[in-house]
Amino acid sequence: MLTYPGFNPIALELGPVKIHWYGIMYLFGFAAGWWLARRRAAQPHSTWKPNDVDDFVFFSMVGGILGGRIGYVLFYGLKFWALDPWYPVKIWEGGMAIHGGFIGGIAAICVFALRRGRRPGDVCDFGAPLVAPGLFFGRIGNFINSELWGKVTTVPWGFRVDGQVRHPSQLYEAGLEGLLLFTVMWWFTSRPRPRLAPSGLFLLIYGTARFLVEFVRVPDQHIGYLAGGWLTEGQLLSVPMIIIGAAFLAWAYRTRAPSGNFTPAR
Repeated sequence: MLTYPGFNPIALELGPVKIHWYGIMYLFGFAAGWWLARRRAAQPHSTWKPNDVDDFVFFSMVGGILGGRIGYVLFYGLKFWALDPWYPVKIWEGGMAIHGGFIGGIAAICVFALRRGRRPGDVCDFGAPLVAPGLFFGRIGNFINSELWGKVTTVPWGFRVDGQVRHPSQLYEAGLEGLLLFTVMWWFTSRPRPRLAPSGLFLLIYGTARFLVEFVRVPDQHIGYLAGGWLTEGQLLSVPMIIIGAAFLAWAYRTRAPSGNFTPAR
């Protein structure tokens, strides 16, 4: 059994301005995504240029943050919104939904693709390995904030929190949705794959990892379990990702449309 260190969620205070570790983790995630995208764009036969990467990360950042917040309010925070009409804009109070962030990010990617004359599928494939670092740092931020803990457990790596030993579900997600997902996706996208194959693999792995971790993660108190004493909102939102991911993979390898992220082989 491990004892939770009790981190201060505020990293720095400058007068009335408070800089939270959670916000810093978001910056780390976007910085890592930008750096990795620049490295991928610099590879031989890549059709991406540095300015493409810069604009792509900017669009993804805006879409991901807006989608994450809107998604949280709609999926998890309607009760809070009913009590406070300004709740959706109070981002400093926390509350971001990964599934909403994906939807917002995809919408922003489509806008970027249309402006640059690229296929949205190719842009999604290019960004597929870049999301995982952000997921990793986001879960570390959850751990620092001491939120989203798992169920009470007797496993030796459980953390004592408020007098109870719980699964560190944030760290499980950091390992699965962050490190494992990035390792697989970075390897898979290192050479040309059929269009939408990387996007499909990403959705399949992330959806499955999130679905499984939800079995040991405590659902939001104001929502609880949706059915059977085990089905959570996170699992319900993950099922479409798993189905769409599998469908994308099947379609990609059936049609074998060439990726627009690489110059054609000669």
